[in-house]
Amino acid sequence: MPYHVPYVPTPIPVARMMLKLAGAGPDDIVYDLGCGDGRILIVAVKEFNVKKAVGIDKDPERIREARKNAEKNGVSNRIVLINDDFFNVDISEATIVTMFLLTIVNEALKPKLEKELIDGARIVSHEFRIPGWKPFKVVDVKDNTGLTHTIYLYIKGKHK
Repeated sequence: MPYHVPYVPTPIPVARMMLKLAGAGPDDIVYDLGCGDGRILIVAVKEFNVKKAVGIDKDPERIREARKNAEKNGVSNRIVLINDDFFNVDISEATIVTMFLLTIVNEALKPKLEKELIDGARIVSHEFRIPGWKPFKVVDVKDNTGLTHTIYLYIKGKHK
């Protein structure tokens, strides 16, 4: 599916709340679809001590930036970066999936999420719903500039 999602970094307070809402911890493997500069992955490893964080982005410049940021933060040994379209990548080991995409892309992702994720996996979407799915929880969070962001938590197996 051809699509273009503009690169807009998730503010750190929002990234932190996404992971907190998902209950991220040492047993989790986080996948960030469209990982950009790697900030969600870095927060997941440094602050939530997740087992592993995997970022997928089709822009090689974003992957280079994420790799540099992971090294600068001393977490590159627990972060895997994949330069590809996330529709092409197997995400079945993920216990948490984070994303800041567009509604149309979220809708296109539904069959992949249904097929590859285990029941109980948490999907956290910044700002955009997954059409036809029932969020387990919806939270608003303010960033450092005072703007409000909406986060949707879905749980595979409890999303319909």
